[in-house]
Amino acid sequence: MTERLLPDPTGLARAASLLRDGRLVAFPTETVYGLGADARDDHAVAAIYAAKGRPSFNPLIVHFADLDALKAMVEWSEEAEAIAQSFWPGPLTLVLPLREGARVSKLVTAGLDTIAVRMPAAPVARDLLRAAGVPVAAPSANVSGQISPTRAEHVAASLGDRVDAILDGGPCKVGLESTILGLAGRPTLLRPGGITREALGHVLGRRIAERHGSDTISAPGQTKSHYAPRAAVRLNAIEFEPDEASLGFGDVEADLNLSPSGDLTEAAANLFEYLHQLDAKAPKVIAISPIPHLGLGVAINDRLSRAAADR
Repeated sequence: MTERLLPDPTGLARAASLLRDGRLVAFPTETVYGLGADARDDHAVAAIYAAKGRPSFNPLIVHFADLDALKAMVEWSEEAEAIAQSFWPGPLTLVLPLREGARVSKLVTAGLDTIAVRMPAAPVARDLLRAAGVPVAAPSANVSGQISPTRAEHVAASLGDRVDAILDGGPCKVGLESTILGLAGRPTLLRPGGITREALGHVLGRRIAERHGSDTISAPGQTKSHYAPRAAVRLNAIEFEPDEASLGFGDVEADLNLSPSGDLTEAAANLFEYLHQLDAKAPKVIAISPIPHLGLGVAINDRLSRAAADR
């Protein structure tokens, strides 16, 4: 039976104890709910892959509350320092060379010589990480390939008793997974998110390269089919068919509207929640209005293109 915990001192202490004991705990970050386990424990990390049905070639992000602890696991650089000072804590993951001798399960890195790390900004996540005192590997808390969870209820519906506890911190504010920036070589955007390629380039004073779709998987969220509802997804729908569930954006009539005012931040926060709501009605197709491909819209379109990909 999955424990449901509140983010009070008692609930945080219980969740931290479970993590230290090698158990799985789902917890909220500002982006989505993560399925957490002690990143040093092979059995605990293996349980993440088993619970999600996640392919073992897909690496995990390790979460920290303490920057010094994070630096002890990676080969730090001046570029990493500049990015950390500008964007951490926050919805940004860095992929850096793994420090020789770092204590982390090889399952976390999926056999790569790099590791994905971040410092979340959500107070509940930071409180839990401090209380646990261990690095926490945490992909999204859902069955692999499905819609990401932005509420505790989404976690429970997707994973059921495969998770030992859910720390219920309410809805996630950002609602879209973190930007991933690779710094093991030329700075490269490995996954778009709320922190844009342009903002990263401004801090580093250089152009940020983009990952090509044919490149080897080097970070989470790069599989072709991901974030998918059970229904088929039709993108860039100018008009909606009568038998489709419709997800609008801007001044359009639809079953649900990501942002009637055309606000991309509001749309990102609503994206997964609204996909969950529409998919629960069991339509054959979810049709989605065009989303401007600029700023946060780049990240939204990335998630939607993967949701619509062949499965």
